[in-house]
Amino acid sequence: MAGSTTFYTSCNLGRCCLLLKTHNARKVSQCGMKRNFRIKAEVKFVTAEEAKELVAVDGYNVLDVRDKTQFERAHIKTCYHVPLFVENKDNDPGTIILRSVHNNFSGLFFGIPFTKPNPDFLQSVKTQLQPESKLLVVCQEGLRSTAAANKLEQAGFQNVACITSGLQTIKPGTFESVGSTELQNAGKAGLVQVQGKISAVLGTVLICAFLFITFFPDQAEKLIKLVPAG
Repeated sequence: MAGSTTFYTSCNLGRCCLLLKTHNARKVSQCGMKRNFRIKAEVKFVTAEEAKELVAVDGYNVLDVRDKTQFERAHIKTCYHVPLFVENKDNDPGTIILRSVHNNFSGLFFGIPFTKPNPDFLQSVKTQLQPESKLLVVCQEGLRSTAAANKLEQAGFQNVACITSGLQTIKPGTFESVGSTELQNAGKAGLVQVQGKISAVLGTVLICAFLFITFFPDQAEKLIKLVPAG
């Protein structure tokens, strides 16, 4: 009795096999090397204007990963907020010492809270957004958003973009915002903010003094003579 042989392939979960089926239904298989395929998306970095187009035209959702204080000062209207770092309120001796040092320096001068990585970051995002969602991840300087975007990409989100250098590069009016200040100024706090105002006032005074001496030299000389000698 003449035999017959049929060749066909079978692939399952990245494993491909060549199967030979004889006339008596006996199967012989030759499996090749297991191959794993994964499409890796790259995080897209865009300018402020390009980010505006992604939201307005391409339907990207805005995910703000800044801490609560910066978010409350100013944020893009209709955005999701999941901080990459949360305030560290742990009370072990080491944390208490580090928090005290931080609050007396960085916290005092820059208004930055003492934080730690948010252990629930990915889970919080996943409960609000699907992996197929288009995400524009934002922070103040661009560092936290880059780190968050990489975490999201590794977790399966394939359409992720960040603003190069963060919200500090946003011009007023680029996005509709909510808060007490402009988006680009939301990171300014503490003594640095006060110092900035003092510098602005001092600079104005010095310019006025220069103009007064330039255009009214006689009056300026009389005023200088009225100043008591040391």
